[in-house]
Amino acid sequence: MNEVTRGRSPLGPALLGALGGTLLTLLLLVLAARAGWLDRYVRDTMVRDPEILIAASEALKQKQFAPTLAANRAALETPFGSSWQGARDGDVTLVEFYDYACGYCKASLPIISRLVKEDPRLKVVYREFPILGEGSVAAARMALGASKAGKFLPFHDALYAAGHPDQQGLTRAAQAAGVPAAVPQSPDIESELKRNFQLAQELGATGTPLFVVGDQLFNGAVGYDVLKKAIADARARRG
Repeated sequence: MNEVTRGRSPLGPALLGALGGTLLTLLLLVLAARAGWLDRYVRDTMVRDPEILIAASEALKQKQFAPTLAANRAALETPFGSSWQGARDGDVTLVEFYDYACGYCKASLPIISRLVKEDPRLKVVYREFPILGEGSVAAARMALGASKAGKFLPFHDALYAAGHPDQQGLTRAAQAAGVPAAVPQSPDIESELKRNFQLAQELGATGTPLFVVGDQLFNGAVGYDVLKKAIADARARRG
């Protein structure tokens, strides 16, 4: 005769054992916390594996700015003029806030080109965020002027190839793209720059480049693998 037929369930001792183990674990945690062992364990774990702290910080940042991203999705992903690349109606949009004087932005240029070549459904939107001096501001205005003329990418690539957004570089880039070499001044350009600064500030930008992909933010030159995964994540969430 087994335990069930005799009226004694085999779950009883198992449950008592599990409950006892749980209570013992809780007691040990309380004692460890009171003795400071738990704090030291957490601190030592962070020292040994700082990636845990980085991952937690990144997750908190993404959650913090999620409402801002949702509220400004259209403003972020709608390009000014021809300031975009890739698929016109892409299913995923990568947004880059950049500065022509930023070396990290220049280093990201071939990465973005690679992503666009590999992914026919990706759209890249470029947003001017000139924070590194007067040359950056002049370059941003000229890029937006070229964008209005439908020649953003030729100017964009030519100015990076020129090396630096000084007067000589701006003139060479303008000639290469076939746009006026004078820095344009117009209300729509100034309005675009103002809006970009406001958006970047609301997204907690700490410098350039700032990338937005789906619901994820990346401040800095995060590299090909990170952006590639973010694009895949954004596409998966769309279903």
